[in-house]
Amino acid sequence: MKKLQLATLVVASTAMISMTGCVSTGSQTGDGALVGAAGGALVGQMVGGNTGSTLAGAAIGGLAGAAIGNNEEKKNRRYYRDSRGATYYVDSYGRRHYIN
Repeated sequence: MKKLQLATLVVASTAMISMTGCVSTGSQTGDGALVGAAGGALVGQMVGGNTGSTLAGAAIGGLAGAAIGNNEEKKNRRYYRDSRGATYYVDSYGRRHYIN
């Protein structure tokens, strides 16, 4: 039984790593949430072995991944000033977000 669980973990981890290279939401927050939820679901399944623990792991991993991705996104922002002196940054979709 342990060999089956280990094989399932290896296959699921390989699939998750392969898919995350191809999927992007356009923001680091969304990408972090996707990767965190997938990783959390794997850990939850390995620890608890039932649907409830898998869902709890996915939720916790998704929240943690989104928080980490949001922090990284904020660190990588470039801020600008317009002709009126207002500070803004441009998101990945080209929209301006004013700070003050």
